[in-house]
Amino acid sequence: MTAFLASSTLRYRGPLSALAREDFRRLLDRATGSDARVALRVRELIARVRAEGDQALFELARQFDRVELTALEVPREVCAAALAGLEPSVRDALARAARNIVLAHAPQKPQSVEVETEPGVLVGRRPDPLGRVGVYAPGGRAVYPSSVLMGVVPAKVAGVGEVIVCSPPGPDGLPHPNVLAAASLAGADRVFSLGGAGAVAAMAYGTESVPRVDRIVGPGNAYVAEAKLQVVGAVAIEAPAGPSEILVVADDTANPAAVAREMLAQAEHDPEAACVTLALGDALADAIAAEVERQAERAKRWEIVTSALGSRGAVLTVASLEEAWPFVADFAPEHLLIATASPREDLGRVRNAGTVFLGERSSVAYGDYMTGSNHVLPTAGLARAYSGLNLLDFYRWTTYQRVAPTAAASLAEDVGRLADSEGLFAHADAARAWGRP
Repeated sequence: MTAFLASSTLRYRGPLSALAREDFRRLLDRATGSDARVALRVRELIARVRAEGDQALFELARQFDRVELTALEVPREVCAAALAGLEPSVRDALARAARNIVLAHAPQKPQSVEVETEPGVLVGRRPDPLGRVGVYAPGGRAVYPSSVLMGVVPAKVAGVGEVIVCSPPGPDGLPHPNVLAAASLAGADRVFSLGGAGAVAAMAYGTESVPRVDRIVGPGNAYVAEAKLQVVGAVAIEAPAGPSEILVVADDTANPAAVAREMLAQAEHDPEAACVTLALGDALADAIAAEVERQAERAKRWEIVTSALGSRGAVLTVASLEEAWPFVADFAPEHLLIATASPREDLGRVRNAGTVFLGERSSVAYGDYMTGSNHVLPTAGLARAYSGLNLLDFYRWTTYQRVAPTAAASLAEDVGRLADSEGLFAHADAARAWGRP
């Protein structure tokens, strides 16, 4: 099997070793970069919100959401009513997901550390919860109350002082009821009918109604992603984010239909989603590719699925699993599914991944909604340097140190010498003052 583009649905089909250099680079280089027009427009929107505050936000709602807002903040009772009005089985599922998020994140709480580096020299580090966090909840192609839980619940577990949620308004001037319900269930302190780059700017710099936050988390469209990058100098974000992606490593124990289901589940997120499988042997690769074709034909979000698979969909053959792991490290997927005979053992071979699913029954969908692990994850290969959203994202660290009198006398001359060598003579004087009798 040597042909690529042999599938009517998948862009790449053939041996990994035969993949052309430019195709290999395209699979690895998934960062879309800043569209110049998007970047310029976002810069203008941010400047407008900074200059005009609430007035700009009301006008942006008219322009982009086609709604005349009477208030930016959603009353608590409206959020509570949305939760009460949620279909009971959906409410119970959200509550179960929230409980699992608490259980998965609570053990991540960091601890204070103190060490005596020399006799009389104490160095400490203390974790302090952030004062205020903003969670963005999208309202475009789909509504994601699960993402509200993934942002709000860990922040509350960490002890963040105040958690606000921003989500685009619908025709009634309010975010989607499911978003409001999730915000109420998760314990969000305040909710605002704000979307897009305007919401990011409001959270980053503050307006008359929207408080300035210390960190912004949560997924969004290209304008939201660009806005988060542009406000990094004023506020922290969790990580740059792009379209969803999955990489599957499968051996001959894998069920081709199950692997195809996982590829389609990520493909339906976005036309630019990356869905790749490394299959052990031609027979398995052929079976998986055939299943992808069959399932794609009856997908409910057919246009999005086929666009994604036609752009960045691949079923590639590997001669051995040892051939797969270097590609995994380079690809650094958002989601990695190990569909092999010994997934727990193979986990030890994984270097870079946002999150790993062990065995084909460990569907990515379970992680997206219910296991308690966070689904806000690095994309576009950034798992090489970034981790998924976790409790540490909601803390900053205070370091402190104490030098006892005897230790000061011991340190004084060496510190003075180093300061002199750097030409910082006042530093040297400050150090040596405590070394004199």
